[in-house]
Amino acid sequence: MSRGSVVVVGGGLAGITAALECRERGYAVQLLEARPRLGGATYSFARGELLVDTGQHVLLRCYSAYLDLLRRIGAADGVRMQQRFAVPVLSPGAAPATLRRWNLRAPAHLTPALLGYRKLTVLQRARVARTALALRKLDPADPELDEQSFGQWLRDRGETPRAVDALWGLLAVAALNAEPENASMALAAKVFRTGVLDSASACDIGIPQRPLSQLHGEAGLRALTAAGAQVRLRCKVRAIRRGPNGFQIPVDDQAGQAELSADSVVVATPHPAAAGLLADLPVRGACDWERLSSAPIVNVHAHFDRQVTDLEMAAALDSPVQWVFDRTRISGARTGQYLALSQSAAQQELGMRTEDLRETFLPALRDLFPAARQAQLLDFFVTREPHATFRQAPGTASLRPGARTNVPGLVLAGAWTATGWPDTTEGAVRSGISAAEVVEDRQRSPQSVEVTA
Repeated sequence: MSRGSVVVVGGGLAGITAALECRERGYAVQLLEARPRLGGATYSFARGELLVDTGQHVLLRCYSAYLDLLRRIGAADGVRMQQRFAVPVLSPGAAPATLRRWNLRAPAHLTPALLGYRKLTVLQRARVARTALALRKLDPADPELDEQSFGQWLRDRGETPRAVDALWGLLAVAALNAEPENASMALAAKVFRTGVLDSASACDIGIPQRPLSQLHGEAGLRALTAAGAQVRLRCKVRAIRRGPNGFQIPVDDQAGQAELSADSVVVATPHPAAAGLLADLPVRGACDWERLSSAPIVNVHAHFDRQVTDLEMAAALDSPVQWVFDRTRISGARTGQYLALSQSAAQQELGMRTEDLRETFLPALRDLFPAARQAQLLDFFVTREPHATFRQAPGTASLRPGARTNVPGLVLAGAWTATGWPDTTEGAVRSGISAAEVVEDRQRSPQSVEVTA
């Protein structure tokens, strides 16, 4: 017997999680997604013989909620996790270095790696170790931390520009989609404490071994259907309104216009879409969500006629390239080697023409991988994510709403909400879990009184 009805708007990771969690709690669930697929921003498309992800995603072993979701939807075998954190760091014309954790208890697991990191001088390495210990003492939930930038905090501790470029920024830009100067210190503290410093194995990197459409969207659809949730694709929600007995949700779908009803609604869309959908409701703080803004990621794709590197993944220093991944096997490429470059905080690259990006990144790849100088380029293309994440800048913590709104029965989900995490797959999944918990709380206390803005 159903305990009530829930409509989830948005079929990304947050929406998939919220719908699964609500269904497992006994609610009648409809998941509405405007696109013809689930998965949100994580999806794949065909280009020639390649199946291409729009953006390269990785995870850390500390992504416990995300890993649990993959197990629940039958996709856990689609990720390969490092046995021990190791990242090759390449520079043009220089010997590579490797950031690698040791099999020691935290924080000692990083000490040998930092002291042996050849991209920094001995003095710089000593300062980095001292800064790491200071980071470990910070509370990411401290609101004062969110008011300053990571870059300023590093300078206050004597970190040099080289140390920022070669270590702190190397990791932070990828994790926060922001340069240290533009990144919230609170979110940086969360990244480095939870992901690197508090547990020895937390930083081990997982790389998807399937295209993201298979890993998230297709697996999520199968799991939701098996659980008894109704998934409606190509179903665009026009608004969300209060009715006499719950919510009315006018939609446009393949059959035309319709109006759905529900006891509770979980809005699991990006923040600009959420604000638009809730324009008819007095949701406190919604007018501030636009201040979260967005930050882009640009992905550069190069398919060579032969193998140019035996590395699965590497970071780059003193190069336009940030991170490079070997996508050959995962994409289904039958010839040569296919590399994907992930460029975070890519405001400059976002506005560049593909021809200009080719002139920048193809020579850079050949500098990093000399074997590419003799290789023929089979294909070169670019995918752009203009709104890949919210802008994770100082002062954003106060703008991120919790799952519970002041309108009873109306719940928010998404990596942009107040999860305590950066805008990551882990944050998205945790937000979906929180949303289902709020729905459950309302079931226990149905007489809640609406508070207007």
